[in-house]
Amino acid sequence: MKNWFKENQTHLFIIGIFLLIVVFYFTPVWQGKTLLQSDVMQARGSQKEIFDFREKDGNTPLWTNSMFGGMPTYQIWYDHANNVASYIGPALRKAFPPPADVLLLFLLGGYFLFSVLKIRPWLAAIGAVALAFSSYNFMYIEAGHINKAYAIAYMAPIIGAVILCYRGSRLWGPAILALFLALEIRSNHIQMTYYLFIALLVLVGFELYYAIRDKKLKNFLQATSMQLIGVLVAVLVNASVLFPTYEYSKLTIRGKANITKVTEPGKDAHGLDKEYAYAWSQGIGETITFLIPHAYGGKTSGLLDEESNVVKTFSKMGIPADQALQYANGLTPTYWGEKSFTQGTWYFGAGIIFLFILGLVIVKDRLKWWILAATLLTIFLSFGRHFPLISDLFFDYIPMYNKFRAVESILVIPSVLIPLLAIMAVHEIITRGTEIVDLDKKVLYTGGAVAAICLLIALMPSLLNLRTSTHQEYVSMLQERTGDQALTTEIVNALIKDRSAMASADAWRSFFIVALTFGFVWAFIKKKANVAIMLAGIGLITLVDLWSFDKRYLNNTSFVDKDIYERPIPEREVDQLVHMDKDLSYRVLDLTTSPFQDASASYFHKSLGGYHAAKLMRFQEVIENLFDNGLNEDVLDMMNVRYLIGKNPENGSENIQRRSSALGNAWFVNNVKFVNGSNAEMEAMKTFDPKKEAIVNEGLKDLFGTVSIGQPVNSDIKLVSYHPDTMKYEYSAPNQVFAVFSEVFYDKGWKAYVDGEEVPIIRTDYLLRGLSLPGGNHKVEFVFAPNSMKVSNVISLIASIILVLGFAGAIYISLKHRGKSPQVSKAPQVVK
Repeated sequence: MKNWFKENQTHLFIIGIFLLIVVFYFTPVWQGKTLLQSDVMQARGSQKEIFDFREKDGNTPLWTNSMFGGMPTYQIWYDHANNVASYIGPALRKAFPPPADVLLLFLLGGYFLFSVLKIRPWLAAIGAVALAFSSYNFMYIEAGHINKAYAIAYMAPIIGAVILCYRGSRLWGPAILALFLALEIRSNHIQMTYYLFIALLVLVGFELYYAIRDKKLKNFLQATSMQLIGVLVAVLVNASVLFPTYEYSKLTIRGKANITKVTEPGKDAHGLDKEYAYAWSQGIGETITFLIPHAYGGKTSGLLDEESNVVKTFSKMGIPADQALQYANGLTPTYWGEKSFTQGTWYFGAGIIFLFILGLVIVKDRLKWWILAATLLTIFLSFGRHFPLISDLFFDYIPMYNKFRAVESILVIPSVLIPLLAIMAVHEIITRGTEIVDLDKKVLYTGGAVAAICLLIALMPSLLNLRTSTHQEYVSMLQERTGDQALTTEIVNALIKDRSAMASADAWRSFFIVALTFGFVWAFIKKKANVAIMLAGIGLITLVDLWSFDKRYLNNTSFVDKDIYERPIPEREVDQLVHMDKDLSYRVLDLTTSPFQDASASYFHKSLGGYHAAKLMRFQEVIENLFDNGLNEDVLDMMNVRYLIGKNPENGSENIQRRSSALGNAWFVNNVKFVNGSNAEMEAMKTFDPKKEAIVNEGLKDLFGTVSIGQPVNSDIKLVSYHPDTMKYEYSAPNQVFAVFSEVFYDKGWKAYVDGEEVPIIRTDYLLRGLSLPGGNHKVEFVFAPNSMKVSNVISLIASIILVLGFAGAIYISLKHRGKSPQVSKAPQVVK
């Protein structure tokens, strides 16, 4: 044990520094505070019913009625108790509360990746810092995209494990890959996992080429086979995450459309709408922010201060200083790129960009070509609608690519790979600097070119144009708000000056960072400084650069006391008034927000609205087709929307409206109208009376059996017991009747029983449930118990046991052979 500590003392010391970095960056966490993240607040609203019943029953319900009329909870929150990966993250969070744990994962994962490449420890530590402090990692944390942040944090160790496999490790490579890929998938952000898969597929392609070239195909196949075993184990460990998600996704806006869109005659849509998926595309020119962070103005609003030209313009009008600042940040967007809005910019560090470009010139390791290819591919894909040549190819032909939106987020791949090659460049200079022909010229020309770009923008920021393509529309909107053309012109001119100043200031900042980084490298190659001084200089510059920039977006003011977090959405008087209605179940539509993009109402009510990236397709189609001209009273009635919450436009006061026409939890109809196809169903719903008539697809007629439906005279049906997973009704009818239930149809788990005997659920009124019921006094029960969850939970448990035993076996074998060999599988030297 003493020898072990001696052998690893440098690694342990570096890990200790990582811990200090985490502690000091997130000081408020250790003061008992927490982040008040917008997306987390939305999630708290959507999860409220889940946790209420979990606390009451001890079990997590699989369905919730808190959003969109109902949806599976495993798309919102589920504990996945049979998945071993569900216990690793919480164990870390006990010592390092979020978001401190995320930063620690970034640092440790990055350090592992660089160590796999045989990078000396202190240089590997610099690489880990560069990777961890990439700007969007912190912006995702600040916004509450916490699962996305976890998924990105696991990318580096997964890449390291794959490289280990291809460099000879047949034991620890697959074991580590299985573990971290299991954690990656458990983070439940499939989009990030998919983007990582694209990058790794490129790596596999390069390795295959080299294997064929070097006549080492057998080694390649062995390494790839071991990886596939690790991937399979990780996938099966997450069976309860993946299989129900796949099942659900086919019925969501990421799956196939049920109706033919007018804009695409004769074509059934699969996946997301392209315009929707490309909404957040990285502007081609915006790639300069990798080097100069605020070259495009940073985030949309909130960056102007009292010294800005816009605030001074408002102040000259006699507006008080605090109000002028509020107007400036509310009316004048500093961001001038092509996204509708943004919370920040992709910045990888000016010094890191210089070293990355230098790496393209001097690094001989064949990984360079994979890094370059994967980086260029993902950057081109991030352009989305701005570069459709490649984006459309992937969107139209590559499986699953069209299931994801916000294509700019694929830049998480360059955020890992760019620091990787940058550190490899420094490693190259240290280990074989004397062998590199004209190294001093290559460093000089590379550093000079990057510094020149910064200097050019610093001196002439107007080269960036500083206006969006919709600038004139913005000017017209502003003039409409101000009612004064001269004032509008003055405000716009002041805004352009502020944008110019921001771009220039950050260009100067990047220039000096590049110059300092260049200086330390130059001093080393000219033998004016040793390795320790160069690494200390580059490390300090990198940390200060990225730390200070990230603090612009995620700092101590982002944190609040935990009691505020525990009650994230304040209960309003209108919410209290609605709660006076003690009926078991009814719905609310809150019109004080954008109801179908906000889950705050779900914190208190069973809301017709909500916030989720994967709504059921049928629900979305109803909103798009029947709410296009405002509220559709018939749809509100059949969805049992009893209360509307509104706002008085004159004084801003909130009010509630009780809708007496809401049809309740279930009702009998006089007539069932059969129509041919989903388009006909939607068309029929534009003119029907849901109280009297039910619309059913012709293809479902066989589910009615041979008994004809009678008139519901002297009939009654009511909900007698409510649980998200189990809803019980009692009814009385003199003859066979057809009942419509104000619950969303989802045939991947819902079962219906009449007096204990299963009966078929008939999709009715496009998205509701209907039952053909026998006459008499009977009990109806709906139970949600999807087979996909039952089966996948068993698979997760078995695979988790295999993963634990496999990892334990790897440790045992390593310890057993420790005395015989320094390593279980000696990794070969860097391949040139």
